[in-house]
Amino acid sequence: MSPDTVLLDRCTTPGVADPAVPLIGPATGRALHVMSYNIRFQHSGTRTGDPDHWPDRAPRLARLLQLEQPTLLGVQEALHHQLPAVEQALPAGYRMVGYGRAGGSKGEYSAIFYDARRLELLEWDQFWLSDTPELIGSTTWGNDIPRIVTWGRFLDRGTGAELVLVNTHFDHDSENARDRSAEALVDLVHSFRPHTPTVVTGDFNAVAEDSGAYTTLVGSGVLEDTWAAAEERLTPEWGTFPDYREAVLGEERIDWVLASPDVRVSRSAINPARFAGGHPSDHAPVQALVALGED
Repeated sequence: MSPDTVLLDRCTTPGVADPAVPLIGPATGRALHVMSYNIRFQHSGTRTGDPDHWPDRAPRLARLLQLEQPTLLGVQEALHHQLPAVEQALPAGYRMVGYGRAGGSKGEYSAIFYDARRLELLEWDQFWLSDTPELIGSTTWGNDIPRIVTWGRFLDRGTGAELVLVNTHFDHDSENARDRSAEALVDLVHSFRPHTPTVVTGDFNAVAEDSGAYTTLVGSGVLEDTWAAAEERLTPEWGTFPDYREAVLGEERIDWVLASPDVRVSRSAINPARFAGGHPSDHAPVQALVALGED
């Protein structure tokens, strides 16, 4: 076992603070590092010392992103005033697309951050998961809270290949809303296929391999679960919602990175890293190292 392997084991062991090295880190060559991360909205009813207190969590979030430096990052639950903490943690040259689910800067974002040094944004859009997807704040499938999809089409300057990233956050309460959202997402991905490789990030509030939303998305034939498809898994299969506690092996995976079959997945990881004082979020980020074509 090499010294680097020891450090990676230390990084992914729950209860060990301040990991010294990233799980994946900055991508090189043709590879793209994709991360899905529910960063947990800032709750106004917390105080210093509470696990959920954003001013305490923000530096831990920054440290994790500084370590990992994903090429493409889909965040969920981010409020407008939390976005600078993400932007400042990433290297210079990253940009963001998306706006709040209540319109403009209001409400939670399902924003996409991307390395603009590597990727050129060709187009992007956002819509609501409802029967009226263009209507801001619309809810028609049994969900009381508006749910959104943000997507962007990118040109990889290094390879000349195009890639679409889709980021979303499904409803936590209504199974019907989750199932209908999954159908809408399949339709969206079909609109990009077969010409453009597609990756989907999100907090799906549904259990991987044991929910209607997962069956619809992965059973569609247009998407695969990168955790299952990866050539190498860098971590155990931790649950992705430890809720500020230590991650538990075999608990539910409700945060996923999905990809179309023409995206090669070399590595996958669930990152429960804890830093001095606690965890950055109640969710653990999900990561994948992917490539378009041969690496």
